[in-house]
Amino acid sequence: MLRPQAEAVDLDGKPDLKNPDLYLTDDFHEIFRALRAEEPVYWNPEADSSGFWAVTRYDDIETISKSPKIFSSAKDMGGHRIFNENEIDENDTDASMISMDPPTHNAYRRMVTPGFVPKRISNMEERIRARVTRLLDRMPATGQTEFVSAVAAALPIEVLAELFGVPSSDGPKLFEWSNATVGEDDPELRVSDEYMRQCVGEMAGYAAGLWEERLKNPGEDLISMLAHSKVDGEAMTFPTYIGTFILLVVAGNETTRNSISGGLQALSQFPDQRRKLLEDPSLIPSAVQEIVRWVSPVLHMRRTATEDVELGGKEIKAGDKVVMWYCSANRDEAKWQDPYTFDVTRYAMGDAPTQLGFGAGQHFCLGSRLAELQLKVLFQELLTRFPDIEVDGPVRRLRSNFISGIKEMPVRYTPSA
Repeated sequence: MLRPQAEAVDLDGKPDLKNPDLYLTDDFHEIFRALRAEEPVYWNPEADSSGFWAVTRYDDIETISKSPKIFSSAKDMGGHRIFNENEIDENDTDASMISMDPPTHNAYRRMVTPGFVPKRISNMEERIRARVTRLLDRMPATGQTEFVSAVAAALPIEVLAELFGVPSSDGPKLFEWSNATVGEDDPELRVSDEYMRQCVGEMAGYAAGLWEERLKNPGEDLISMLAHSKVDGEAMTFPTYIGTFILLVVAGNETTRNSISGGLQALSQFPDQRRKLLEDPSLIPSAVQEIVRWVSPVLHMRRTATEDVELGGKEIKAGDKVVMWYCSANRDEAKWQDPYTFDVTRYAMGDAPTQLGFGAGQHFCLGSRLAELQLKVLFQELLTRFPDIEVDGPVRRLRSNFISGIKEMPVRYTPSA
């Protein structure tokens, strides 16, 4: 399942939003600010494809997200990424629900919805808190550590293992496979095509073993739900299961991990906001929403127009690719006062616009409540234990136009007594 790497293209001085190098620093926010003001629906050529419409304003992205009949995410239309999923070499998996339209999407979504109902999520809080406490207990007494590997990556992978009903010792492999799946433009993560084939083969073999085991001995985990649920009386096909397994691995890891890392980075950049949380921990749920808005862990999602349509004063033709830039919508001046200020009180009154870090419409993130719970518990415990924790050195970011990711982030803190 080898994906084409993004290539930069000369746009005669205009920004190439597909270029993954653009997202290695925070400077890209200024590019999106200018596009929202001057050309909110912007045609971005591609060196290796037909080009795409870049949609940068909140309201336009909401319109697209809530119009699946006009803006399709189906794999046979190209899917949910800038590249066309139906043109990937060696892709033997069927579409997962993120690359399906209603009503098929809804049917497959219902298969795993029981795993994310509020009661089940709330029942996980005690175990999540225990995991966080254990990870913080391991923080070095030197007062310095690399935060991503020590905490931010470890927590969501352990929670994912619980959802799958597998031992936490399987977490490192799940983490490696997730990185390889989304890291097609980062040479440290996608070492070679051969390495990617190896990762896909290992992940498929692992998923197949779980499938066979849960068919024989079902439990209450997500794998059992997939193995035993039916759509219109038919069981999920194995290729669709593999695609869904990959989706769950990535979705259960990337968004939460990078929101944790990006959230701590923001609290380091805005120490006055950290003081507010220390003085009033009841603001942490509001801070969680602000962190997801600020970080926008998924930079974009793509749709394909099924008919000619006008959007933002531009004529979009049937078959055109339309890319929704959540990172831009979450800084839209038309929706938020001072969107370039990180404000942990922004959501405390309940009157702020919904951040689009988890998407909108049919494809709103199914695991959003679980991600929010992990963020809430993590920052409650982290700020209690290490109130002065802050970034201490260069932050290394993922080279990607899809995931807003941090690979390494050194921190310092006063060790617990």
